[in-house]
Amino acid sequence: MAADSQDAPRPLPARPNLRHLKDQAKDLLKTGGAQSVTDAQFKIARLYGFASWPKLKAHVDSLEEIGQLKQAIDTNNIDRVKTLMTRNPALHRAPLGYAKNGPLTWVAECRVPWAPPGQERLAMASWMIENGSDVHQGGDGPLMRAALNGQRIPMMELLVSYGADVNAEWNGDFPIIFAPCEAVDPVALEWLLDHGANPNCGNADGRGTALDYVIGSYARSPQLGRCIDILLEAGGVTRYGAPAVLDLLRGRLDRLAEHIDADSALVNQRFPELDCGSTGARRLILRGATLLHVAAEYGNLEAATLLLDRGAQVNARAAVDETGVGGQTAIFHAVTQFGDRGLPVAQLLLERGADLSIRVKLPGHYERPDEIVECTPLGYALRFPGVLGKTVTLLRERGAVE
Repeated sequence: MAADSQDAPRPLPARPNLRHLKDQAKDLLKTGGAQSVTDAQFKIARLYGFASWPKLKAHVDSLEEIGQLKQAIDTNNIDRVKTLMTRNPALHRAPLGYAKNGPLTWVAECRVPWAPPGQERLAMASWMIENGSDVHQGGDGPLMRAALNGQRIPMMELLVSYGADVNAEWNGDFPIIFAPCEAVDPVALEWLLDHGANPNCGNADGRGTALDYVIGSYARSPQLGRCIDILLEAGGVTRYGAPAVLDLLRGRLDRLAEHIDADSALVNQRFPELDCGSTGARRLILRGATLLHVAAEYGNLEAATLLLDRGAQVNARAAVDETGVGGQTAIFHAVTQFGDRGLPVAQLLLERGADLSIRVKLPGHYERPDEIVECTPLGYALRFPGVLGKTVTLLRERGAVE
């Protein structure tokens, strides 16, 4: 083992074990790589980027203790949580939970077990705050994570009673109200607004408003229209100013029909201002797309039917940018939705003559920001995890090629 290598320090295993590290030191000594046990342990510590063996040991011990704390939280074992944190108050600031925000944030999220917060979980959060946990940790991280789900309102109420700020910015740039907007959760969203959250926070800083954020969320939910209505009723504003687009997203098909009656050209109009529409994996957005593209992206079968009945071209192309990227038809949006959520719209588009042989250049996976792929609808669908299933089967049954 080249423990004295000048290369970058080796990362510790995900669950480092002190006994295993001691065995590594013994092996180093046996092979002549160290002059003594102390020297071998020092070299192992340096191998993993620590200045000394005691510092490495202290780090591993703390990780074991953090693991015990997480297990106690996940099993709602409040007595064990109290014992661990009383014995070591530093655990109140342990790197645990989402973005290593801290134990209180993990408690508030109620992810394990996945359930509304019961009396044990609420009592745990209360005890932690009263005995050293910061309700504002990470920029009110506990409230931000609780606000992702309306079932966690009892936790949100508890946190606010201890001073959590509904207008805080998690991590310095993510307003708390963006959490239910990201999750498209109208119950948590309405609760925050009722408790003073500003729907237009951050607009002056270029982040956009809560209404911008919910429209741009990667989540696809039938609750989108309700969230938009809640924010509009609260005085929310948005940069997406096209009334026909907004009414489509709200599910107000009566008003969408009125817009088309007043201007029939709307059914095939392109909207260059739409910088929304990406999913959790796919970077493609709706810039330069038509209303039919929007309906396909958000899984609105009724709106897509209305548009096609009013003359929308099923194979209308979105705009192509100066690099040749774009030009997709609505079906590209329908067949790349997670969990076959775009299947009903895809079936409709195929019934109305969607062309599966069209090949275009489009943005790829969000983890590869520079990726551009040339693909057909089937080829594009196959690039995204979670899509494989009934949608791909349908495309292949219709003779689609990659």
